[in-house]
Amino acid sequence: MTLPLIMHINYCEQGQSLDEACRKAVDWGFDGIEFRCRNMRQEEPSEQYLDRIEQAVRQSGLKQVVFGGPGISLMNPDAGARATEVEWLCDFYRLAADRFPLTVCNAIGGILRNRVGSIPLNQYALHGSFAAGPEHWSWAAEGFRAIAETVSSRGFRIAFETHMLYLHDMPAATLKLIEAIGSPAVGVNLDYGNLVYFEPHDSLEDTIDLVRDRLYYVHLKNSIAFPGGTRFPTALAEGEINHRQFLQRLKAVGYAGPICIEAPRPGDREWYAQQDVAYIRAVMRDVGI
Repeated sequence: MTLPLIMHINYCEQGQSLDEACRKAVDWGFDGIEFRCRNMRQEEPSEQYLDRIEQAVRQSGLKQVVFGGPGISLMNPDAGARATEVEWLCDFYRLAADRFPLTVCNAIGGILRNRVGSIPLNQYALHGSFAAGPEHWSWAAEGFRAIAETVSSRGFRIAFETHMLYLHDMPAATLKLIEAIGSPAVGVNLDYGNLVYFEPHDSLEDTIDLVRDRLYYVHLKNSIAFPGGTRFPTALAEGEINHRQFLQRLKAVGYAGPICIEAPRPGDREWYAQQDVAYIRAVMRDVGI
């Protein structure tokens, strides 16, 4: 089997245009790009933003489009504000589905900080799902039920990224949210590169086995730990996560979705993209996916 290889747009957010990003992604050997769900440089209507992406995708020959962060915030106690966020994302997905044959999009539900405001954000085990009350689960489930109806009606799915500071930070918490939403259109985007920032964290194999039935999308990145618990991002091939083992396990459980690689480190990200895609393509060939 051949799985689509997606470039996260953060490889080309150092001044590159959408046209450049699409053309370079194709030249480097990617099948698609995960774009932001809004223009991060300036305010722009969704229709205009999507039209520019559509033109760049068509001219470059890019095969697949995914949309991701910055997502929406459903951790706001103001019901009206939450409803506005949900309405905006539903409208965006409708407009995007009119332009692209979407299969899955990366979902993010808003940062949830500990009520003790002095706790640093990098103490991840004190924020997100660890700081959630019943109301936070209810707000997120209610909002994403409406979003799930929209995406399901358009024939694609969404997947919550396992990401620190969000309600869907850990695999078990993400599954809890998915169960509360109650829609087959909602699953997990497994970013194990985020999970290693939590101590303790489950092994790669146990994590994949836990989420395998709702695993719709995968993000890959890498890092290495230094004494004192500090982590530094690395190239895909140079950190502690064995992506050969990762892909072998995905194949074993029958994963059939896209694989997205990210650029978590500063510097010349265009060069990093070429290094990372060469590595992961080689591993995909070796593993047989």
